[in-house]
Amino acid sequence: MEKLKLNETPVRTARNFKINNTELENIEIPENIEPFNNVKISNDTNKISITENVEPFKLVYGLNNMLENQVKEKANKKYRIYIDSKINKEIIIDFRFDNNNINLIDNIEIVSSENSKATIIIRYTTDCNLAYYHNGIIRVIAKRDSDINIVVANLLNEKSNNFLSIENECEENAKLKYTMIDFGGNNSITNYYSNLKGNKSDNRLNTIYLGKEKQFFDLNYIGELRGEKTNIDIEVQGALKDESRKHFKGTIDFKKGCKKSTGNENESCILLSDKAKSLALPMLLCSEEDVEGNHSSSSGKVGEKELFYIMSRGFDNKSAIKLLVRANFNKILESIQNKTLVNQIVEEIDKRLD
Repeated sequence: MEKLKLNETPVRTARNFKINNTELENIEIPENIEPFNNVKISNDTNKISITENVEPFKLVYGLNNMLENQVKEKANKKYRIYIDSKINKEIIIDFRFDNNNINLIDNIEIVSSENSKATIIIRYTTDCNLAYYHNGIIRVIAKRDSDINIVVANLLNEKSNNFLSIENECEENAKLKYTMIDFGGNNSITNYYSNLKGNKSDNRLNTIYLGKEKQFFDLNYIGELRGEKTNIDIEVQGALKDESRKHFKGTIDFKKGCKKSTGNENESCILLSDKAKSLALPMLLCSEEDVEGNHSSSSGKVGEKELFYIMSRGFDNKSAIKLLVRANFNKILESIQNKTLVNQIVEEIDKRLD
């Protein structure tokens, strides 16, 4: 069992916020990593290359050195996806944990050529109620004028531990969109970093999270804008029930040279229990003039007026709460084109709110 200190903010704030980093106790880090064989890849292979040749790379932030080195040295799944298509292609990578596939350490690199388009869905699911372990890195290099859409669905059970580091590099006029579905894990810790170095590059990050029992989510999202007229939008919608907890840390950093750039971040949390806890730290950093940045954060219980209105239409309390939570998530869910995945996510929402 190890004590982990991880997911530090780029700039430290007052200690009383208790959000600069996360410390987890009694985390079992597996040493002997067996092969992970329950993986299914669905894709149109035309103009897409998938290999297992992933070169070592030092993350700018990441969760911490130990977890990063574990991926570099012991990854039991490596995929390098190279996209060279001007017609939108969809790739689905399904990792399914079961009795024989308990520990997954994955290293995924996605490289898009100039003017290419693709949608990549990465889904993590569990077959039974064992305590699984996931530690992964996703690295994206979005070349000039490419348009890449990535969906990451964490649908693990509540006994597992989920660690994920994401790093992106966006060249001129590249468009990169992420949709993060963060439902699973006793601890689910995510570090997301984007380097918008190309002029007019654009990164949009939409996240929904849903906590129950004693789940803990720690989301550390960092965007550095370097090119002129770049843009980043971060939208996070969540709900917490029982004794679940969430930390959100969102940092938009306007670097020297990013004139006329924009950055927006918004995080909203519905508290479905008096014991659920939500902490948020949205930050704007600026070293350049002529930029525009906005941030907001809110948390609160379900509105009594809205709940009364829905229940007056014949719904019981639990069904009314489900409708309100799903209504908050709908805008993000509607952006996912794969309807099979959307239906699976909606089923998970209903199940977790029962």
